[in-house]
This record gives sequence, C-alpha cells and structure tokens, in this order.
Amino acid sequence: MSEQTFLLPDLGEGLAEAEIVQWRVAVGDIVTVDQSVVEVETAKAVVDVPCPYAGRVVALHGAEGEVRPVGQPLITIAGASEPTGHAVYREEERAGSGNVLIGYGTGHGDTRRRRRPRVTPAAHAATPADRAPVATPPAAGPAPHTAGPAVGAAAPTARPGAAAALVISPIVRRLARERGVDLTTLSGTGPGGVIRRADVEAAAGANRLTAVPDLPAEPPERPAAAHVGLAPVGASDVVIPLTGIRRVIADKLSRSRREIPEVTIWVDADATALLETRAAINAARPEHPVSILALLARICLSGLRRYPQLNSRVDTEGQRIIQSAGVHLGIAAQTERGLVVPVLRDADRLTTAELAAELAVTTAAARAGDLPPARLTGGSFTLNNYGVFGVDGSTPIINHPEAALLGVGRIVDKPWVVDGQLAVRKVTQLSLTFDHRVCDGGVAGGFLRHVADCVEQPALLIAAV
Repeated sequence: MSEQTFLLPDLGEGLAEAEIVQWRVAVGDIVTVDQSVVEVETAKAVVDVPCPYAGRVVALHGAEGEVRPVGQPLITIAGASEPTGHAVYREEERAGSGNVLIGYGTGHGDTRRRRRPRVTPAAHAATPADRAPVATPPAAGPAPHTAGPAVGAAAPTARPGAAAALVISPIVRRLARERGVDLTTLSGTGPGGVIRRADVEAAAGANRLTAVPDLPAEPPERPAAAHVGLAPVGASDVVIPLTGIRRVIADKLSRSRREIPEVTIWVDADATALLETRAAINAARPEHPVSILALLARICLSGLRRYPQLNSRVDTEGQRIIQSAGVHLGIAAQTERGLVVPVLRDADRLTTAELAAELAVTTAAARAGDLPPARLTGGSFTLNNYGVFGVDGSTPIINHPEAALLGVGRIVDKPWVVDGQLAVRKVTQLSLTFDHRVCDGGVAGGFLRHVADCVEQPALLIAAV
C-alpha cells in the first residue's frame, strides 16, 4: 500500500508558516480528494486546507497550536492514488496551480528560505465545538466528511439523531469555541441552514442566562470585605502568545518605529459643509449612498495628486525613493483578530460612488476574515478613521513601508468662529503622520492644509479635478 505525504502548501505573499488551529480528521479516518483536513491560521487569515490525496490517514504532523513551516509534512495518507479524471492533477499541484488551496496556491515551494518553526504551547482541551463536523456548501466538491477528534483525544460519542453542523465560516467556528457553544445543537438561520455568527452569539447569550452558579452549603461566617479597585486574591497573570496576525502586527509596527523617522502634524477642521454635502448626495441618489469615509478617501486622493511625494516608499537597500504610479489606498479596519489594512488598488481610478461601494464591501469582508492575503498588502497610503472609537486625535505609526498616514478624529459639536461670529459647528481633528525622509514640512503641511480646506469647502474637490 503506497503512502503519500502532503506538505503544507506555499501560502503566498511571503507567508512562510501557519499555526494549526484544528484538525478536521484523525489517524485512521478515510479521506477523499479535496476534503478539508485541517484549519490553519496564517498571518493574514484563517483557512481550511484540503488534501489532494484519497485514502486512510496514517499520520498527522503537528499538534493543534503548533506553528508549521511551509513545505514541511502536514498529513500522510496510505493508499493514496491519482484523482480519477485528473491526469495532470499532480503536475498542477507541484506547480502551485491553486487547485487545492484556492487563493493561496498549492506548490510546496522552496523550503530553503523558510524559517525554523516556532512551537507554541499545546492547545487546551477541545470543547464540543472543536469536534463539530464541518459541511461544505451544497454546490462544492465531494460530500463532506465528519472530522475525527484532535490528535491524542478520544473519539467523541455521537448523540442519537445528531446531524452535522452546517458551518462555512472559520470565524463562526472559532467564535463557538471561545463561547463554549456546541455547534451540533444549533439550527442555522442562514441560507440552507448555514450557522451564522448571530446564531452562535444568541446561543452564548442563552447559556449565560440559564447558567446557575453553585451555592455554598452554608453561608460564610465572616464575609470578606469588598475592596473596590483591587484585584481579587489569587489572581494570576494572563499569558497571550504572539501568534498569527497579532505577531505580524507587532513585528510590522516595531519595524516601522525602528526604520521610519516619522513626524505627526495636525489641524482642526470644520466638517459641517462635508456632512451637508454627504446628505445632499444621498438624498439625490439614495440607491448609491456615500459614506463620510468615502468622501475623506476622495479628498485624500485629491491631495495625493497634488503632493505625490507622500504616495511613496523608501527603498533602503537601493538608497532611493519610489513614488507609486497609482494610489493603492489602505483603510485601517479593526477586526476580532486585530488591526488589518485592506487595500483598494488603483483607488484614484474610482469615482466617489465606486469608492463608497468598494469601501463597504472591503471593510465588511475584512471584519469577516474573508479577504485573501493579496488584499492586505501593497498599499501606498493609509486612511485611518479612529474617530469611530470616540477619540479626537492620535499619533499613529506608519504602515510600513508606506510613507504617510492620514488620521481622522470624531466629528463633534464645538464652538467655532464663522465670519467673526461664534457658532456651534461640526469639528474634527485631522492628523498626518509622514516619513521625513520622503519630504519636508512644506509638502506635508501643504497636503494636510489641502485636505482640511476640502473638508471645510467640499466644492474645492471639483476645482481640483
């Protein structure tokens, strides 16, 4: 009986390793071609990895919580054979055709440039949600296969009449694990019975309401005195390993602070006219609503047309500054997995309505963890709306290797002088953090002043076209 070992595929975009989140199969299970066998977390996303071989699982290489380098063994299958009807499948797989892991490529890559694996502590004991079988959408590939237990765990006992939980999103599965929700007990409200995030949150809320705390047999003789603001006795430190996207964020921000001599300048701006402009646009075209973020993005694009020095990066090895031909606009977005910066490529070619639509789709996909790695890299300028957190200002760290970042604070009522008279206006603080190597204060100040002028007088955008 022949054996085939499937190596962790080349994940692309410079991703050299992945952490094993959850095994979908166990030793002894029978798997089919393209069946998902493991869920892994890269620095960019959580993805399911399908296996290109069919047969019986004889070895799982790596425990849950372990970081595996690309090109190293992942799973060994006995009795593996060429997929029927796919004579060129193995050649395509070796060439990284993308047939196995769509969006990431399946070639094993050159392992010589890979880093040594970092091993994190073993994952905690699996909850019922960890062992919930996974079903694929009705139109996709072969029939789903019930996943076995994690490595070294006893096989779970199936409940009479229990059906496979129909879960597509890795985010939903992770949320269920964190909240202690058994997916096999839920009825999905999504299309075709798919379990959605809202279903898990509702179940977690119900669990909290029905939970009854254990009561002591007898009340304590002398109740302990309450100390407001003090930590409870016996509290221990919480250790959070830097893995996946959290580690990449830490590395990237540290590198930015080490390499970039950044300067932050700021100005307050009267955004009353900008809000009125947005209201007028949406009243005239309610079928294509425009957000404040989209208008701010349009203003940034106008400023970068005038001051292209800020749409650049520094090549330290080549001792040169490279100005990008197009504006690849990054939008900072807070997600459950940390801060990500999805990129709108060639944003300067989009109309304001197209910008608004693309921003809405992109930020929603980023928060759901559905963006491929290619959409999270390659930006040339970043827009950060930290006003959504209720703060006025910030001195953000530049998204390396870009050269500048525009921050926008909350829009609030403030006293403002208009034509010599005191009035209440909608005011926001704009801040620009820039790499002093690419330009001096005159360019940076000119850009920020142009942005502020357009916020206060949106009609200037038309004049700048």
